[in-house]
Amino acid sequence: MKQIKLNGSWVIKAPRQRVFDIITDFENMPQNFPAVADSLIITKREGDHLEIDARVKSFGRTFPVKMKTKIIPERGFVSDNENPKFGTSGHEEFMLEETPQGTAINYIYQVNIHEPLLRIIAKPLIGWFAMKFWKRAFIDRLKEILEK
Repeated sequence: MKQIKLNGSWVIKAPRQRVFDIITDFENMPQNFPAVADSLIITKREGDHLEIDARVKSFGRTFPVKMKTKIIPERGFVSDNENPKFGTSGHEEFMLEETPQGTAINYIYQVNIHEPLLRIIAKPLIGWFAMKFWKRAFIDRLKEILEK
């Protein structure tokens, strides 16, 4: 399996603008989400288009990731990411929608697996574990920040 599609939906009890402000504050991602981001440096900015050198945390390790991100005002962001050390690349969409309960987050990440050995264990490792980790480290933390 060369590609895995991860998706999840969650509701945050907060206005969409407040959620948007935090999820697109890439410079403060390591402070807001220390279990996910070690560092993020914006190397290029042209309007809503960013190029970011990130060091992300997953599977108990820190990995370099190059991100080409487009912020979609008031809606979220999309990003094409490359992780040469882990042997993956992917397209990520983090979109927000107002609901009566607050803000719905619709998350999609299409992961391309370039390393043949990783493909063998990719579905359970990336598919199951990564989404559980993401929910705990990012979504639950976002709830802690916004649902006080």
